Formats: sequence, C-alpha cells, structure tokens
Amino acid sequence: MSASDVVILFGGTSDERRVSVASAQNVATVLSEADVWFQSPDGAVTPCPRDVLAAHQNPYTTDLHLPGTPRWPTLAAALDSAEARGRAFFLGFHGGEGEDGTVQRELEKRGLAFTGSGSLASAAGFDKERAKALAKAAGVRVMEAVELTGDEAAIRRALSDMLSRHGRAVAKPMRGGSSVGLHHVRNGDEAVRAAREIASHPGIPYVCEAFVQGTELTVGVVDGLDGSTRALPCSEVRVDPGRAFDYEGKYLAKGTVEITPAEVPEDLFRAAQALAVTAHKAMGCVGYSRTDVILGQQGPVFLEINTLPGMTKASFIPQQLAAEGTPVREFLEGQLELARRRAARGR
Repeated sequence: MSASDVVILFGGTSDERRVSVASAQNVATVLSEADVWFQSPDGAVTPCPRDVLAAHQNPYTTDLHLPGTPRWPTLAAALDSAEARGRAFFLGFHGGEGEDGTVQRELEKRGLAFTGSGSLASAAGFDKERAKALAKAAGVRVMEAVELTGDEAAIRRALSDMLSRHGRAVAKPMRGGSSVGLHHVRNGDEAVRAAREIASHPGIPYVCEAFVQGTELTVGVVDGLDGSTRALPCSEVRVDPGRAFDYEGKYLAKGTVEITPAEVPEDLFRAAQALAVTAHKAMGCVGYSRTDVILGQQGPVFLEINTLPGMTKASFIPQQLAAEGTPVREFLEGQLELARRRAARGR
C-alpha cells in the first residue's frame, strides 16, 4: 500500500477545527499522493482540492469553507462509501468527536485503518480526570484537582478555595484541548470572571487544578514498527510575565517562546520523557501521543495527554522529530504502516 491509498481526514465539528486545517495543510504537503477529505462543521464530508487547502490563509483564525454540495452528508456515509474501502486514514482532527473516541469507533466498526490511538484510549485521554487517574495509578505524580459543578456562586467558591490554598489555579474544560476555554486564576477578580464565564456554559464540564510553579514541558511519544516505544526530545514553553499558554500563545505566538530541545538539566529532561512514556502506556495509546508536564520542585508533574497531537508546521511533534533527526515523512509513513497492521489484526 502506498501514499496514494491514504486519506487525510480533517476539519470536524469541534471548536478546534481550525487547528485541524493547519495540520492538514502540513501533512498534505508531505504526503503529496494522499487524498484529502474535509468534514465541515455541520458534519458533511467532501474531498478537498489540494490547491484550495494550500491557498487557505490564516487557518488558526479563519474557517475553511468549500464551495458546492458535499459528497457525503455524514462521516458515516463517507466511511461506508466505495472510496473508503481499503484506505488508510490519517486523522488530522483536533478536539471533539475527532479526538474523544467517536470517530475512532466508527473506523473500528468498519475495520478501516487509521492513525493514532483507538477509541478506548482516545476517550480516556480526552477526559482530563480519567487520564489523570490512570496516570496516577501508574505511579505518575499529578496535581490536586476538583470538578467545577453547581451555579456560578458554587464555582466561584471552589476556585477561591483552590486559590487560597495554592496561590494560583487553572480552570479548563474537562474534555478538550488546544487551550480553548482555559482560565488562569491568580486573584479574586479573576475567580469571579472565570466563574461567570464557566457558569454561562453549563453543558461544558470544567475542572479546576492547583497551579504548579515550574518549567512547562511537552513530550511526544512514538511507537515504532519494531514494537518499541520512545520519547522524543522535550520541548520547553517559556511564557512572558502576565501571559498564559492559551490559544493565542500556542498558535499565534503571543507572549510565548517554544524551545526544542528543552534547556533543562539532563536528569529532569530524562525524567519528563520517562513520565510521558508511562502516561502513553497507561492510557493504552497507540502510534503517538504528547504529554504536557510541569517541572515542579519535586520533579515532573503530569498535566494532560493529547492522543492526537497537532501536526502543523509549528506543532511540537514536528519540532521534536526535527530535533531527533527523523524526517516527518518517515514518521508519517511509519504511523500509517502501524495503522494498517492494527486493522489487519482486527480482521
């Protein structure tokens, strides 16, 4: 099977779909023979002309719209089509159904090959509290956290309590990524604003975590064709005073600097890599993942795991592959081969 038998599937219905477009632009450049299918926010799927994808400007801030009538009304219809048979799907989704196990279950039911973790690991990694529990059970250090429930007053009390005991807290959606909906709480006023915003979205479960002071690292983990699992070089995130590593910092380079390999002592570098490998295995991840870590006073602390990391030109996985000396195409071909082998075993 060659790259011509590959479909890059991207877009989706989540609020992280713009990052997905940027990942697809980069992956499509590397896998020039692959077909490219776009799922619009309403769930319909249609092949995306490569020139249209390449020409799309400002993907992090502007939605992609394809003209004409979609080829298939739903993702299920696309996966049931003759065009999907025997194909390997590179998943370029971020967030929502593309990352929480929903899409993965649809592919598994049809015996189709796809990159990244399966439905169970995807669901576990997407749920921040479930992921933290699995990591803790595997011996990984985690931070104190509490689910934010109730009305605005109850949420404010929970934030204020965490703030009083730890000096700073972070509130974020329990299921999500790309730093969307992230709130850094450093004082009472910020607790009030965060509580008001969180309470205005009652359908989105939130968690509040104690803030751990230290160096922010993120570590990719890759499974090899020989059955090995390795950590990529750590990346370090430096944030300007008064800024946070939120969506703007992560994707628009506002107030942040990313350094790969991380400039930290060798023993801490290796400890963070070991933590990431442990978390990857604890979650049951397959293919590749990326774990966010804080180097606190007592060593590395698990923040969260991303089971379908970004593959934009500026994303951490491509940065870390470059630092390791692994070409992106070699990585992508390896992931697709792993996907084919897993699908073959399933049949």
